[in-house]
Amino acid sequence: MQPLDYCRDKAAASGSSFLAGFRFLPPEKRDAMTALYAYCRELDDVVDDCTDTGVAAVTLNWWRLELGKVFAADGVPEHPVMQALKPCVHTFGLPENELAQIIDGMDMDLTRARYNSFAELQTYCQCVAGVVGRLIARILGFQNPATLDYADTMGLALQLTNIIRDVGEDARMGRIYLPIEDLQRFEVPAADILHGRSSEAFARLMAFQIERARQTYREAVALLPAEDRRSQKSGLVMAAIYYALLREIELDGGGNVLKYKLAIPKPRKLRIALKTWIGGFRP
Repeated sequence: MQPLDYCRDKAAASGSSFLAGFRFLPPEKRDAMTALYAYCRELDDVVDDCTDTGVAAVTLNWWRLELGKVFAADGVPEHPVMQALKPCVHTFGLPENELAQIIDGMDMDLTRARYNSFAELQTYCQCVAGVVGRLIARILGFQNPATLDYADTMGLALQLTNIIRDVGEDARMGRIYLPIEDLQRFEVPAADILHGRSSEAFARLMAFQIERARQTYREAVALLPAEDRRSQKSGLVMAAIYYALLREIELDGGGNVLKYKLAIPKPRKLRIALKTWIGGFRP
């Protein structure tokens, strides 16, 4: 199997919305997005699938070595994902430090299960999503450096949506990404979340989280320079799909994220993608 075929299979198996907006791209950029997604997915799987944190830490260190081989002139990565990624980092100018930050975020998942404040959570989100947004922006291409600020903020919006969607799933793994200061403000005990106990207080907490995420989408779109709206259109398609998911969670009552995980059906994703490609994204 060729390295890129491995990445395509990895992406297809996930059913993620990540690649929905990139079907409109020319092959070289679409392949780069696929390799980037597969890289993120492999790192995420280390944290989610490895029950021994010591083994997971060693595995992440191995990925750091693989990343070094990607950027070394004579480096030969072992993993097919890194073999597929190597030509992309040169073609699209993907910085090593941004790709390494994603590994830093996975390391945080091994050592932290709670965040005291939204500011602390933002630091985590920057590693696992903000830099991914920047990498996507680089692959798509831009003229104005301010587009990277847009990418940072949109990455935060997407990660906040993931956190909201996955509250119940994360709790079953002993993790709570909602800031402790927010739990205290809305008088929601952490034990209620960990044991899947919903309440009116929890519903209010989730309404607050949803509004914060919605405002972050608006801030991101406002930051996107006019001259780069066309080149970044595929990223906006992905944002529109995630925003639709946020709206579904809100319409479902917000508090039900403890019980089940909502998703946008593939036919609807395609409709949203086409609509956004033609008419843009306005949160």
